[in-house]
Amino acid sequence: MKLWNNLELTNPEFLWLLLLIPLLAVWYFLVRKKDTARLKMADTTGFAEQSFLAKLKPLLYVLRLLALTALIVAMARPRNVEVSKKTKTTRGIDIVMAIDVSASMLAKDLKPNRLEALKEVAMKFVNKRPNDRIGIVEYAGESFTRTPITSDKRIVINTIRKLRWGDLDGGTAIGMGLGSAVNRLKDSKAKSKVIILLTDGVNNSGFVDPKTATELAKELEIKVYTIGLGTNGMAMFPYAKDLNGRLQFRMAPVEIDEGLLKFIATQTDGKYFRATDNKKLASIYNEINKLEKTKVEEFKYYNYQEKYRPLVLLAGLLVLLEMLLRFTLFRSFI
Repeated sequence: MKLWNNLELTNPEFLWLLLLIPLLAVWYFLVRKKDTARLKMADTTGFAEQSFLAKLKPLLYVLRLLALTALIVAMARPRNVEVSKKTKTTRGIDIVMAIDVSASMLAKDLKPNRLEALKEVAMKFVNKRPNDRIGIVEYAGESFTRTPITSDKRIVINTIRKLRWGDLDGGTAIGMGLGSAVNRLKDSKAKSKVIILLTDGVNNSGFVDPKTATELAKELEIKVYTIGLGTNGMAMFPYAKDLNGRLQFRMAPVEIDEGLLKFIATQTDGKYFRATDNKKLASIYNEINKLEKTKVEEFKYYNYQEKYRPLVLLAGLLVLLEMLLRFTLFRSFI
């Protein structure tokens, strides 16, 4: 039975005995008093001092009731419980997010554009993986490791926030993006290794064949989840810059090599997803979060400090005090 803070009672059923205390008090101070014989005297001047002590005689019974109360509470065995927790991660997961930052990622079929929508969802995903290490690879016509796998989520989120188009050569080198992600995980000692590969186009540049990178991932037992980003049909794509350097947009068909993405996922025991809007993209990352769970064990250690001994000692002292008073100060009134 929990009381307050860390105090609890092991045998709370004994507290029912406390109902006897008021009954015994009523019996002593009301019922028993009426049954006591009284002696009437014409003059009590000589007994003034004794009469004062006689009035204090019920104090002996109060001491006895207090001793009984302390014993009953002691029988309920109050104790202080201190709980310490220790968390043990039994299965760590290393994750590399390979993100396409080619010009097509500025398409406006997702709001405000594909890249910004992805960054928002990816940062939320990272925050949901407190026990895993995460790395970031970006690719366009070439690939670059922005953050090696790390457990410092602040660094990972800051890296995602700074992703932008224009830092890498133009094109979409899916094979190089996947290859760089595999290279980040090849020496990982984690029991589970995962790549989340996102693109919105087709492999049209780079010197690494996507299927070769897939075979390497399979050989290293790295699971790859692939995401094709873009609506079905047409979307507003950037195609040129005006005289002020601002991007110009026009409607163009959405081309995603879904066959290749499905092949990569299937060969590595992963899964392919298609994100056609912001809501679907968020649900995909939530699903991946559920599919790849890190097993965490929580151990609780209980430290018990028994508190009944002081109560037993208090009861003994009260009984001793009652007996001392009974056979000394109140001896003549017994």
